[in-house]
Amino acid sequence: MTIEFRDVHASYNADIPILKGVSFTVEDGEFVAFVGTNGAGKSTTMRLVNGLLKPESGEVLVDGVPTTQLKTSELARRVGFLFQNPDNQICCNTVREELLFSFRALGALDAEAERRVDEIIAEFAFNPDDDPFLLNRGTRQLLALASTIVVAPPVIVLDEPTTGLDFRECVKVMDIIRHLHENGTTVIMVCHDMEVVADFAERVIVMSDGCVVDQGPTFEVLRNRHTLKAANLVPPQIVDISLGLNMMRPDLEGTLVATANTLNEMELAIATAVGKPEAASSVPTYAPTAPGAEDALVEGGAR
Repeated sequence: MTIEFRDVHASYNADIPILKGVSFTVEDGEFVAFVGTNGAGKSTTMRLVNGLLKPESGEVLVDGVPTTQLKTSELARRVGFLFQNPDNQICCNTVREELLFSFRALGALDAEAERRVDEIIAEFAFNPDDDPFLLNRGTRQLLALASTIVVAPPVIVLDEPTTGLDFRECVKVMDIIRHLHENGTTVIMVCHDMEVVADFAERVIVMSDGCVVDQGPTFEVLRNRHTLKAANLVPPQIVDISLGLNMMRPDLEGTLVATANTLNEMELAIATAVGKPEAASSVPTYAPTAPGAEDALVEGGAR
């Protein structure tokens, strides 16, 4: 399922524009991360994707159909949305009722829905009778995610899915999202954690002051010093190391240290550059990177 923005302008108050001519395309099956500082327009963009907000001008198209021509129920079947704060999403008295809510809202509450909810409860190890509002923050986030994906939308939009989670909770949430993507779900994610972006996103779209200022393969964008400065972004540590090595070692120009577009390529290139290629195999492929992991890569003077 393709999502396309064509010269989109949007605001919550006509006197204060939020988006100023935003254009991009997310192709079917992609994992795209939106990054930028607070106020850049990322969350507004996400609300336009699933029809919570309509453009003032320009078009937002879902599989070629403008969202202005789609009913809210039609968009809900196509695009699942995870809010940054799960308490803005959870509304039922038990975990099971919460998971059934999406089916009920879509008029699809049947035996298949019950079966799917049973599967999700088992997969996430939920107690179906728990009161959602008495769960801890991480479990509420997992429940909100589960209630989003239980109806299997082809696209999921995630607004800061790891905010407020500890490392273990973050691992669990992102592993579920990775699995969904590997099975064909299109993932669109707003994320402030650049380590998570580097580890998961195939492509990055950078926003600043309501505009798209750069987009492309993840590491290509995150190594662009002009982009980083324009959007006030701090790259993940492994990219910082890459940029530092390029400055210290001009002979690395054109090598994978300067051109890698996947985390594995980057780890191997940096480890090889500092003479420890065996270190790359020991670095976790999950973000946030475990404490000390980059130290193993740069030990011996890379800093």
